[in-house]
Amino acid sequence: MSSDESRAVWTAEPPGRTVVAVDGGTLLGTARMGPNRPGRGSHVATASFMVHPDHHGRGVGRRLGTDALAWARSAGYRSMQFNAVVETNRAAVHLWQSLGFTILATVPEAFDHPEHGLVGLHVMHRRLDDAL
Repeated sequence: MSSDESRAVWTAEPPGRTVVAVDGGTLLGTARMGPNRPGRGSHVATASFMVHPDHHGRGVGRRLGTDALAWARSAGYRSMQFNAVVETNRAAVHLWQSLGFTILATVPEAFDHPEHGLVGLHVMHRRLDDAL
């Protein structure tokens, strides 16, 4: 995918929001957030995250996650739902659970992991009516 194609896919349109985490001129990661569904489901937020592998373990994902939660709360969303957290991504699962998300369900064999083959995708949820 070209940079322009990637930007078009990743950049959220209003009411959504896209942010980047940088250190000096180095891009560390990015997050895209907005309503999980249009219309009657638009009171639930969702977000997607990417952190450059060279910067894993530095708190970039946590910072992006807490920013997304604060934004969703301030924008009036009632909860946040992640539709596809790869079950073998233990760091991500641990991070989201530490930020108050629970696993609602796991869709079996919904992701074809390059190392682990077919693995499940967690649907994770967190209410936003409590403190971060």
